[in-house]
Amino acid sequence: MAKQIMLAQGFEPDFPPAVSQQLAELKAHPPQINDTAVRDLRTLLWSSIDNDTSRDLDQIEFAERLPNGDIKVLIGIAEVDAFVPKGSPIDLHAAKETTTVYAGVRNFSMLPEELSTGATSLLENVDHLAIVTEFVAGKDGNITSSNLYRALVRNKAQLAYNGVGAWLEGTGPAPAKVAASADLQAQLKLQDEAAQALKTQRTLNGALNLETTEIRPIVLNQQVVDMETHAKNRATDLIEDFMIAANGVVARALENVSSLRRIVKVPERWDRIVQLAAAHGGNLPAQPDSKALNEFLIQRKTADPDRFADVSLTVIKLMGPGEYVLERPGDPVQGHFGLAVQDYTHSTAPNRRFADVVTQRLIKAQLSGQPAPYSDTELTAIASNCTLKEDAARKVEREMSKRLAAVAMAHRIGETFDAIVTGVTPRGTFVRVLQPHIEGLLASGAQGLDVGDKLRAKLTRTDVQHGYIDFAKA
Repeated sequence: MAKQIMLAQGFEPDFPPAVSQQLAELKAHPPQINDTAVRDLRTLLWSSIDNDTSRDLDQIEFAERLPNGDIKVLIGIAEVDAFVPKGSPIDLHAAKETTTVYAGVRNFSMLPEELSTGATSLLENVDHLAIVTEFVAGKDGNITSSNLYRALVRNKAQLAYNGVGAWLEGTGPAPAKVAASADLQAQLKLQDEAAQALKTQRTLNGALNLETTEIRPIVLNQQVVDMETHAKNRATDLIEDFMIAANGVVARALENVSSLRRIVKVPERWDRIVQLAAAHGGNLPAQPDSKALNEFLIQRKTADPDRFADVSLTVIKLMGPGEYVLERPGDPVQGHFGLAVQDYTHSTAPNRRFADVVTQRLIKAQLSGQPAPYSDTELTAIASNCTLKEDAARKVEREMSKRLAAVAMAHRIGETFDAIVTGVTPRGTFVRVLQPHIEGLLASGAQGLDVGDKLRAKLTRTDVQHGYIDFAKA
């Protein structure tokens, strides 16, 4: 089913034969490090934090307290370009696909997994080439200086969000690797301190506190047995804050050459966001104002945490999706409304996003004094295709999520759940079960209900083929 949906959305889930040939050549002749500009940073206490099951590790982190109290942060990004030259078969396929698609039961990788989960993944205790984004964060969260360079790195501790997040929040024990090392504990707390300062500064600038619910299948013996909610925590925030800062540093470093930017425009449908706020007792100005919108969002999260994900999703839809664009030196800056930043690109995930590979090549060309590897025409075409395929990937993931939910709930027909009304449309009334966070149609008993109403809902039908889940008011 996942593969059929991939094909229908314009993806090519199978790699062409030339990719296998290139992989064989890479295995026989791996890239050699012969550049004196590559720094040896393998002795630093690098660590990574990602999902429990992730193997495509794009980044590792290290922090250092400076004498004046500021914190220097180093983020090592896997140097994919060393293994995937521009114009090679793997590169051409990645340029078409532009993104790894996470379909729940299978990941459709942009790069062959021999690379993305192997040779170019920053796995523990292996030497790797990386592009390091270095910046100094002051106590107020402002970045005072930055630098980019190539380095040889070694991940000393491959960690997971759930364990590190609970430990940082004081709600769980330290993961085994963290408990075993006082140095690693101090390192992670220093990173968390820097991330919190960065977040505080972004919030002051008007970055939006949005919260969406991500549901993932629980697979046991190759069967989908349930769905679980993937919640954000202190560790996911840490990585998010670091990546946003790193992407800003890279964008500013490339401001004198043509490059890709990741933008979210000032919302054209701001009037609808104003109406949404008014319906919830909020009062937004007539002109787009991210600070005012964020204050409303914080109020809503405090007032009604159960429905905050729905309010967030509505705001996200009204803002419109992010997109990739060409930015040439001197072009008007379009910025990222949701993050409240003016200079933003994607550079931190080259194992799974083609835009990041392109940005990596632009960085390397600038560092070595070489001509830009892409023309403006090429960058414009790449930006357009990356935006198109990102939208297609969201559709694949959404379609599969509905089908996986239908599989997971099939054995629970007849059960009754606490639910909330999330939508009233001409197509019907939709509800979301509070645990697990699964949506479906309220096929009977919808009369008189409106968005936000709470009810008991009985599961009456699932249709895996179409991804339908039907409830009746209990």
